[in-house]
Amino acid sequence: MIDFQNVQKLVVDKLSQLNPNLTYHCLEHTLDVLEQCKRIASDENITNSRSLTLLKVAALYHDTGFLYTYSLHETKSCEIFLLDAKDFDLTSLEKQLITDLIMVTQIPQLPKTLLQKIICDADLDYLGRNDFFPIGDNLRQEFLYYKIVSGDQQWDNLQIKFLQNHSYHTRSSQKSREPVKQSNISKLPK
Repeated sequence: MIDFQNVQKLVVDKLSQLNPNLTYHCLEHTLDVLEQCKRIASDENITNSRSLTLLKVAALYHDTGFLYTYSLHETKSCEIFLLDAKDFDLTSLEKQLITDLIMVTQIPQLPKTLLQKIICDADLDYLGRNDFFPIGDNLRQEFLYYKIVSGDQQWDNLQIKFLQNHSYHTRSSQKSREPVKQSNISKLPK
């Protein structure tokens, strides 16, 4: 069985090297995605310990590509995982499942399996939470730094459009996060 604690330590050590201008795609984001994966998996009655471990490993690795690149970081995240995974007790099918979980977090998210739906919802969980505005501001700062947006007006438009087009995929997130997300949308500048 894979030693999850060792994997977590390995990835946390890597992510501590992230560029400090990654104010959203940072170690805290990854640890939050990990926690939300565990919570949603529990809410969705995922009880198989091996499946949970694979999901948690994918959550840890999903943004490691930001160590090297901003665009298409998911592909780089898979490369980093597969390099490290040579030392993990995983079958080739399990490695494929994890890389599929990492890749499905790419926007637009198009999950097919329940585990894919869980990691997608965990990755964007904050959209339907009360800490949406401070976390969203971290993303705004990051987008300004990396010139993804040129100013606050462009950010506001992008944010509103993204939220309006976003849907949670699991029943539990639809129930627990969607109402707060709608409330957050209503508080955005028009």
